[in-house]
Amino acid sequence: METNISLRIGTASGTFLSIIPNILSEDIVKTIILAVVGATVSFTVSLLLKWLTKFKNK
Repeated sequence: METNISLRIGTASGTFLSIIPNILSEDIVKTIILAVVGATVSFTVSLLLKWLTKFKNK
């Protein structure tokens, strides 16, 4: 089945435009805060695991 690029763009833009009115500014702030917390935790855990594997291999 072949999909047309204009069909993909139309579907994506229609979905985007239907979501925009439902997003509140509090949701955006909450999303940004959760993204920062998630990135920080992920980075910290990866550093911890790297340190643990170095420590275990010595």
